[in-house]
Amino acid sequence: MRTIITSALLATLALPTFAETKTYKTDAGHTEVRFGWDHAGVTIQHGEFDKSVGILSIDPADLSSATLDVSIEAASVSTGFEPLDTHVKSGDFLVADEHPSIRFVSTSVKQTGDTTADVTGEVTLRGVTVPATLQVELIHQGEHPVAQFIDYYKGDWMGFHATAEIDTAPFGFALPVGVLSFEISTEMKAE
Repeated sequence: MRTIITSALLATLALPTFAETKTYKTDAGHTEVRFGWDHAGVTIQHGEFDKSVGILSIDPADLSSATLDVSIEAASVSTGFEPLDTHVKSGDFLVADEHPSIRFVSTSVKQTGDTTADVTGEVTLRGVTVPATLQVELIHQGEHPVAQFIDYYKGDWMGFHATAEIDTAPFGFALPVGVLSFEISTEMKAE
C-alpha cells in the first residue's frame, strides 16, 4: 500500500505545472512614450507619442515565455512646437501618412534582476525593421492602490518603466539624427 501511495505522489509531482498566463493591456491615460535626439550637437530635443497600445502576455512563473507587442501611432507625435511636429511626421522622418504605425514585437525576454529584464525584439519604422532591446523595470504588480477609491482600478495591474536606444541610420531619415532614446512609463491592466 505504501508503494502505491508513494508512486501516486511521485506521479503527481512529475505532472507539468500549469501556471496562469495573463494578458495585460496598456492604460491609455497612464502610458507615456517619450523620445529624444541630439539636434546637430547643439541641444537634446524631446517629444512624445500621444497614442500607443501595448499587449503583454506573461506567465510569472516563466518570464522567458512572455511576449510584448506595442503599436505607436506615428502621427500622434508631439514636441510642443507644431512646425517641428509637422516636420517629424513628414517624408524627411516618420512618413506618417504612408507608415502610420511604429511597432515593437518582442522575440525574447531575459530577467536581469529581481525587478528588471531585457526585452529584445524588432522595431518597425518607415517600413524598415531593426533589432532593439528594451531595458524594463517592474514598478508594481497586483492590486492597484487607487482601486479602494475608484472601481475602474479594480483588478490586476502591472506598472513598468522602460528605456531603449535605437540607431536611426537604417531608417533613411533625410537628416542625420543619430540615436533615438526612448523612455516609456506605463500602467497595464489584466484583461
